[in-house]
Amino acid sequence: MNLAPFRTPVGMNDAGIWVLQFDALPDDVGRLAKVLQGLLIHERMPDFYGVTLSDRQRGEPHVRGAEQILERIAVHDPRPFAEARPPSERFAGCCRHYTLLHVAMLRNRGIAARARCGFGTYFVKDMFIDHWVTEYFDDARRRWVLADAQLDARQRENFGIDFDTLDVPRDKFLVAGDAWTLCRGGKADPQAFGVLSMFGLWFIASNVIRDVAALNNREMLPWDVWGAMTQVDADIDLDFIDRLAALSHEPDKHPGALRDAYDDQRIAVPPTVFNAVLNRPELVSPSR
Repeated sequence: MNLAPFRTPVGMNDAGIWVLQFDALPDDVGRLAKVLQGLLIHERMPDFYGVTLSDRQRGEPHVRGAEQILERIAVHDPRPFAEARPPSERFAGCCRHYTLLHVAMLRNRGIAARARCGFGTYFVKDMFIDHWVTEYFDDARRRWVLADAQLDARQRENFGIDFDTLDVPRDKFLVAGDAWTLCRGGKADPQAFGVLSMFGLWFIASNVIRDVAALNNREMLPWDVWGAMTQVDADIDLDFIDRLAALSHEPDKHPGALRDAYDDQRIAVPPTVFNAVLNRPELVSPSR
């Protein structure tokens, strides 16, 4: 197993000059997650903390790169990253932002880590909600482990979390390809997979593409749209997504095939993507 590609910060998960502050941070998965929980607030959960997002915060979820996220945090509050900010002053992001920064910090520590896009079962009963988590390699146990860096004590209480969020069971979080395979096999209802008012096979297929891109170190926003993504089930190339799902199920068994798959223009992130929330095309760079 070649872990080297997942130990080195690159592209979106490269913290740039802000990596200089990482030396003062803890060196383990759980404590780094706690640091992030003091820097970020989920854009859809400010009420959990009794705050209302400011105009500044409402624009922050669209920032893509780790370096740019950390720059905004530091410019707004120049204290070291290890010092938790009040909820009203934190950077407002989503699950993907927690995951991206967690990956950046873990890789800085030489821990193999990657972002995984899929669906969490622990937010809404009997539903699989669009979500991102960190997958890191535990050298002691010689296996990949899922860790949810977003779930602080307040969220765990509100969602009734009863498992170790630093070792999320694989039936609690499904990587997108596994969700696709379940639905294609008739073992789950595609209409249970999605977020807000967007559910269905098309949503799962789009997340499979996002997950494969993330495995190739292109961790895009959950609402970035490009390539083969569609909102119409009939337009999905089923065989194509089947193949991607199989590759992403055990990515370390097929590293070459996974890299080759990313060369396909239906998966590769182009210079411009469509931001479906802001309803506009946007140029992509690691710093955005």
